[in-house]
Amino acid sequence: MELTSKLTLEMLGKPFLLEKRIELLHAIEEHGSISKAAKAVPMSYKSAWEAVDTMNSLSPEPIVSRETGGKDGGGTTITAYGKQLLENYAVLKEEHTRFLARLSDLTDIESGAFKTIGRLSMQISARNQIQAKVVSVKCENVNAKIRLKLKCGQELISVITKEAVENLHIEEKQTVIAIFKSTAVLLSGMRDVKSKENVVEGIVTKIEKDVENVKVLVDIGNHDTIVSVMPIEILEKMELNEGSSVKAIINANDIMIGK
Repeated sequence: MELTSKLTLEMLGKPFLLEKRIELLHAIEEHGSISKAAKAVPMSYKSAWEAVDTMNSLSPEPIVSRETGGKDGGGTTITAYGKQLLENYAVLKEEHTRFLARLSDLTDIESGAFKTIGRLSMQISARNQIQAKVVSVKCENVNAKIRLKLKCGQELISVITKEAVENLHIEEKQTVIAIFKSTAVLLSGMRDVKSKENVVEGIVTKIEKDVENVKVLVDIGNHDTIVSVMPIEILEKMELNEGSSVKAIINANDIMIGK
C-alpha cells in the first residue's frame, strides 16, 4: 500500500495549477500548439482552452500567449512568467514527492501505526540550515562521510552514522539541507586558516551584540548566509567589522543532514 497525493496550487480560492494543467503547459511549450498539446496530454481541445483561459484569468500575468499570423501562421507559446511558474512548480513537486516518501517510511498504513508522524512537523533550533547537493557518500563500518556542494559552489563535509545514511536514503546528486548550530561556527581571518576542509569564505554583513555575546552574519554567496555566535571578547580580539572578509570553520561532526 502506498501514499499518493496530487499537488494543487490555488489562487483566489480556486484551483490554479493542477498536475494535468502543468502537463498541458509543458506540452504547449514543446509543440507550440493548443491542439497538438491537447492530444499529447491527452484532453479535448475545448478542455485545453478552458484550462488555459482559467490559468490566465487567475494569474497576475499571462501564462500562455496566442500569436496569430506571421510566417508560420502563428501559434501558442508559454510566456516568461509561465516558464518561471513551471520551474517553481517542479521544485514544489520534488519536495512534495519527498514528503510523501518520508511519510510512507515513518508510518504503517496497514497496521495503523502513526506514532512517528509528529517527527514530520518537528522544528529544530539550529540557526544554520543551508541547501546543498550531495557530491559523494563514503560509508565505513560505523560512520559515513558526505561531501556537500553549496549553492555558492563552496563545499562542506558532514560525518554522520552509516545508519543515518541508510535511513535517509542519502545518495549522490540529491538535494539535502546542511544543518549546524551557530555556536559551532568558528570565524577566522583570511590568512589564519591552513586547512581547506570545511572552511567557507564569506563577507561579514551584520554584527549584533548584547552584554555577553555577539551574532555575526556572513554572506557566503548566492543568497546563502552563515550565522556564528561567540562571546563578545573573542570578536573584539579578532577586530571584525561589517565588510570584513572571513573564513567560517565548521567541524564535520557538527553538520547534520536533513531531507
